[in-house]
Amino acid sequence: MIVDTLDLTADEFAAGSGWDIKPQGACKGEVCVPLGDGAFELSSAAERLGMAIVHDAPRDRWVIGPESIGDRALTTAEAPDLVLGDLDGNEFRLSSLRGQKVVIVSWAPY
Repeated sequence: MIVDTLDLTADEFAAGSGWDIKPQGACKGEVCVPLGDGAFELSSAAERLGMAIVHDAPRDRWVIGPESIGDRALTTAEAPDLVLGDLDGNEFRLSSLRGQKVVIVSWAPY
C-alpha cells in the first residue's frame, strides 16, 4: 500500500490492506490479530501484523508492506541460481542477470 501520510483511519487501512479493524483486533477472513486497547494507530497495527513501513523521501510517499504474521516474509528478493536450457540447448544461468530486474514467466502444458 502506497500512501502520502501515515495518518490513516481504520477504514482507509482496511481498504488498502484488507485487514478490517474490529474490537477484537485486525481481522482478515478467519484470522484476527489483537491490536491492544484504544483507537486505531497505524504504526502499532503494522508492527503487530509484521508490516514494514518504508519512507520514499524523494517522492514523499510511504510504503506499507504486506503482513508477515509468524515471521514468514521473504528476507531477500534474491532468487536462487536457476539453470535451464535455452531454445538452442545452451545452458542459461539466472545469475547472469544479477543486478537487473527480472520477470520469470513459466508455462506448463498440462
